[in-house]
Amino acid sequence: MITLIEAQRIISAAELEAKNQGQPMNVAVVDAGGNLIAFARMDGAWMGSIDISIKKAWTSRAFDIETNTLGKLAQPGEDFYGIHASNGGKVMIFAGGVPLKRNGVVVGAVGVSGGSGKQDQAVAEAGAEAFASA
Repeated sequence: MITLIEAQRIISAAELEAKNQGQPMNVAVVDAGGNLIAFARMDGAWMGSIDISIKKAWTSRAFDIETNTLGKLAQPGEDFYGIHASNGGKVMIFAGGVPLKRNGVVVGAVGVSGGSGKQDQAVAEAGAEAFASA
C-alpha cells in the first residue's frame, strides 16, 4: 500500500527534478490496483499531458514494468507490438512510467509527462527513488 503522504513525497521529489531541468511536468501516483492516489500539475505543464501521466502510471503498474522498457518491446517485430491498443487505449508506451516497489513487490507506480522522454524518465525515476529510500 502507498499512503497519501508517501505519494506526496514522490510528487515533491519529482517536482524538484523537473524544476532542476527547467521543465514543468504532470506527475501521477497510483496504488497497487492502478487507482490514482495523488496528482500534481506544475505551473505551465502541458494540459494534454495530464491524461498521459496518469496512464503512464497505470500502465507501469498494470504490467509491472517501466513504460520506457515496454515501449521498446512494443515496436514492430517485438513481442508486445500493438499492446498500446489494448485496455481501451489506456496503455502508454512512452518513457516516464516507473513501478514503485516495497520489499521487492510492486505496490504502485509513478507516471510523468510534460517533457522529452528522457526528461519524463528522469523525473519519474527521482520520484521512485524518493519512495525507495524512505
